[in-house]
Parts: sequence; C-alpha cells; structure tokens
Amino acid sequence: MVIPPGNKPFLGKFLDLGVLMMESGARERTELEYRNLLSSAGFHVSSIIALPSPDSIIEAVRKP
Repeated sequence: MVIPPGNKPFLGKFLDLGVLMMESGARERTELEYRNLLSSAGFHVSSIIALPSPDSIIEAVRKP
C-alpha cells in the first residue's frame, strides 16, 4: 500500500502498526518514500496505479 499524505484515516496506516510489531524496521511507505527507496536502488518510478482495493501497483524501471 502507498500511504497517502495527511491525517485522514487509511487502512494502511493501521496495518503499519501491525507490521511494526511483527518485523523490526518494516513499515508501510508514502509515495515519496517509495520513490526515494527505489531511486537509491537504481530504479525510476514510472507509474503508480491505485487499485479499487487499498493496494497500489508501483512500476519501476532500471535507470540507464
């Protein structure tokens, strides 16, 4: 899930708490955090597609 900005309720924010309790260092991320993470790994985010569910598809390609 891509966490939207702001303080509006969102399922992913609740799930983030559960992930934090189960896995050290794991968390849900915002769009900017995904872009930064993928960029540091040598990828460029070409699109983020919101699905009818709270999930999203993040399409990233390798930087030349």
